[in-house]
Amino acid sequence: MQNPRILADHDSMVLLVDMQAKMLPAIHDSDVLVERAQRLLSAARILGVPVVATEHCVDKIGATDSRLADYADLVLYKEHFNATRETGFVERLPVGRHNVVVIGTEAHVCVLQTALGLAQSGLTPWLLTDCVGSRRESDRAAALQRWLASGGNVASSEMAMFEWLGSARHPQFRDVLALIKNIPE
Repeated sequence: MQNPRILADHDSMVLLVDMQAKMLPAIHDSDVLVERAQRLLSAARILGVPVVATEHCVDKIGATDSRLADYADLVLYKEHFNATRETGFVERLPVGRHNVVVIGTEAHVCVLQTALGLAQSGLTPWLLTDCVGSRRESDRAAALQRWLASGGNVASSEMAMFEWLGSARHPQFRDVLALIKNIPE
């Protein structure tokens, strides 16, 4: 195994990509996607993992969905599909948080391009397979296939939460475990 990697709460952040109110109704299984994202973002809040949200062309697509907006510590606006192409984007991300857990929509456009851009910027992005979505499931699958072929990291939301905890002795273990037990299928 080359360069085994594991997430830790002290060096991770979550990038919530374009989970915007006007776009979500078109996303395959969007209610389940939002519910999974809420659980992950709740765990991030409990564990002190910062959350940055992006909003693409907010004047046309609207703001981050109200079910997720309050979890964001910072919202960055963008016009490029690849958020890292926005002036100063990478510099505005939380310092010392090299592992970037990427969730959001659409998997095959903004999520994938941003993750590739983060990797080119020297960060370590992780796509959470159960927290990224597209209008068509085939596009989501193609995005994950391309990401893996490029050498990218994938995990599930449950994997990320357990890795952030590190141990059942973590002081917030029971709080996060309650979230994990209720992740929708």
